[in-house]
Amino acid sequence: MKPVAPGTVIFHRHRGYGVITSVNLLTGWVSARFGDEVRTLDLNLSHDELQHADGDPIRFRRDAPDRMPHARLMAMVRELHRAGYQRLYLYSWPKPSGLHWRWHLFTGQRNWIDRAWREGWYGSGADYNFNPVMGWGDQPGATAQELVHAFARFDPQGLAEALRRDEDHTEWFDAVCEALLPNYAFTLGWDLRDGPVPDHLPVIPVRRGVPAYAGPPLPWPPGWTKIWTGGHAP
Repeated sequence: MKPVAPGTVIFHRHRGYGVITSVNLLTGWVSARFGDEVRTLDLNLSHDELQHADGDPIRFRRDAPDRMPHARLMAMVRELHRAGYQRLYLYSWPKPSGLHWRWHLFTGQRNWIDRAWREGWYGSGADYNFNPVMGWGDQPGATAQELVHAFARFDPQGLAEALRRDEDHTEWFDAVCEALLPNYAFTLGWDLRDGPVPDHLPVIPVRRGVPAYAGPPLPWPPGWTKIWTGGHAP
C-alpha cells in the first residue's frame, strides 16, 4: 500500500486530480485542494473512494494506527546499534497533559538529564498523529532500515558522533526492544504526581486497542539515576 501524506497527488471521481494538504490517520479524514480552488475539501478514506494519481485505490486501514512513533524509533535505533552506532540514545517522556509522549535522540555522553540537542532529533506524538513522519525526508510507514538511511542522509555529521561503543546500554536496549516491539514502547519520564518512581521501566502502548503490557518487568537503563528525586535504579 502506498503511503498517504501531505503532498500526495490524488484522484477523486467528481473533482478530478488534487493534492492532500493534511492527514489524520486516527480518524481516516484528509483535506485536499483541487485545481485552483482556495478552500480545501474534507474527505474520508473509508467511503470517498479516493485514488492515487496512477489509479491505485487508497484504502483506509480500520485497525488503529500508531499514535506515536516511539516503537518505530526503537527499531531504528536497534539497527544502528547493531551497525556500531552504540552511542545513540532514545529518551521519551510524557507531555504535561499526559495525552502524548515526546521523543529525543541524542549522542555523546549518556546523560539522560543534560542531553545534547540537535535540530530534527526530537518530536512529539501530537505532531505524528497528523503527519506520520519523523521529518528526515522519510516516508510514512518506512521500515527500520529505510528510517536508518533517511536519518543518515539527514544528519550524517551528527550520526557519526554515535559511532562508538556502549555495550551495556546496547545490550539493555536490545532486550527491551525484544520484549516490547512492535506494540509497546518505554518512557523514561515520570511525574511525581503519579506516585513514587516505579521499580521497573514504565511501558506504554503505541496504539489504541492494545491490551496492557503483560510481559516480564524490565529494568531501567544501566546507570539510570533520577537526579531530580535522588532515587536510583541500577
